[in-house]
Amino acid sequence: MPPPLHRLKETPSQTAGPFVHIGMAPAVAGLDAVFARDLGAAIAGPETPGERIRVTGVILDGDGVPVRDAVIETWQADAAGLYASPADPRQGATAPDFTGWGRFAVDLASGEFAFETVKPGPAPGPQGTTMAPHIALWIVARGVNLGLATRLYFPDEDAANAADPILARAGEPGRRATLIAEAAGQADGMAVYRFVIRLQGADETVFFAT
Repeated sequence: MPPPLHRLKETPSQTAGPFVHIGMAPAVAGLDAVFARDLGAAIAGPETPGERIRVTGVILDGDGVPVRDAVIETWQADAAGLYASPADPRQGATAPDFTGWGRFAVDLASGEFAFETVKPGPAPGPQGTTMAPHIALWIVARGVNLGLATRLYFPDEDAANAADPILARAGEPGRRATLIAEAAGQADGMAVYRFVIRLQGADETVFFAT
């Protein structure tokens, strides 16, 4: 009879932890003496053409309480539907001063987030389809073991949204509605869109496998 093996127990999965801002958005955490500007703070610079927009929102937990330690990363095409990536088969000829990527921490007091960019154009989708203008979002926070991927679509793109192949996979209309932001007027000459992300419970936002 072989001797028993005394294996160590498996350790629990790590979450983003209570210090996610220090690692991902140090200026927000008060470390601006070292980092004057966090990486990803600007998606589209002053030279980037296109309609300027502002996106605001909040991330709610299963009890409807704002999550105050979340960080959101964004990825989008420019106004012409081009991505700032060598993986874009159209040679990545994006607009000047445009990265397409951003990283934004929610406000530590209110849980609100906000960022400015240009409204993306339609982009190629799978199997020759066309995706409606959208912004991809990736969310991490304390208690979230794996980053959550979702999308923000625009309420003034009804025809494009109806034909979007990814939005169609969200299921019935009530589920698709969780991916469409609300028009929230104008501010400083920019259209404002508000997007509420619900992690659990009624009207939970649709999340995608990554």
